Amino acid sequence: MLTRRRFLQGITAAAAAPAIVRTFQKKPRYPIAFSTLGCPKWPWTTVVEQAAALGYAAIELRGIEGEMDLSKRPELTGSRADQTLKDLRALDLVISDLGASARMHEADPKVRAAQLDEGRRFIDLAARLNVPYVRVFPDKVPPGEARADVTLRIVDGLRTLGDHAKGSGVTVILESHGDFTDSPSLLAIFKGAAHPNVAFLWDAHHTAVFGKEAPARTFSALGSYVRHTHLKDSRPEGTGVRYVLTGTGTVPVKETVSVLVKSGYKGYYCYEWEKAWHPEIEEPEVAFPHYAETMRRYLNDAGLSL
Repeated sequence: MLTRRRFLQGITAAAAAPAIVRTFQKKPRYPIAFSTLGCPKWPWTTVVEQAAALGYAAIELRGIEGEMDLSKRPELTGSRADQTLKDLRALDLVISDLGASARMHEADPKVRAAQLDEGRRFIDLAARLNVPYVRVFPDKVPPGEARADVTLRIVDGLRTLGDHAKGSGVTVILESHGDFTDSPSLLAIFKGAAHPNVAFLWDAHHTAVFGKEAPARTFSALGSYVRHTHLKDSRPEGTGVRYVLTGTGTVPVKETVSVLVKSGYKGYYCYEWEKAWHPEIEEPEVAFPHYAETMRRYLNDAGLSL
């Protein structure tokens, strides 16, 4: 029997859902995703509406409206989380992964404890949301320390978080980032960790630009560990790089896509547009549609068709 209370609850839930849910029609989609790092000002409803409207299949959560601690977002906690998951299912969307900021290289006991605590909290949140991956960083080789010693510390951190993730359905994925962007350095970590709940987030921009590796070389060494990818384009500027729209820079993004498709990769091709850190680059209203269109073409050319 539909009681008045349940009726009012239904009205409230419908009002909270994105308007696009009520008119959305499911269509085949390519396995593309975007990180919310690229839309730091968008409220959650805009994030999901735009993802669905632009033909994305997944969303990587790296902060919402400037709040990087996802455990503090009301959309992802308590009873609101159930409605969020329902809205995503209605739009045929999933959350690909949660982007934690936890750094595994830290040596100071208090700092290290805080990093591992963040990793655990994100793993617990991912488990509640049925999200398969939590990203962490390697991240630095501090001055005066041997890389081998730092590698052992990173391995220890990954194994600690991997143990915490056992039985949760969550895998901890380490991103190629910071001082660890070449295959030998990363391979030493993964071989050292040798944990079923630890895998690789391939930031193909970093391995190409900072690691100086061709995509085929990186994948040859690390392909068995790859579960998720970050893709973006850039061109040299001064002593660094400037992020540019996909296909307009010097990063071999199309080549990376081809390597992944031909390998049988089953994960998402995730756009990490770093708008939160680089406010001068194009707005998500420009970058996200451009990436979706470009990536569909790249995936088609590589032989992945719907």
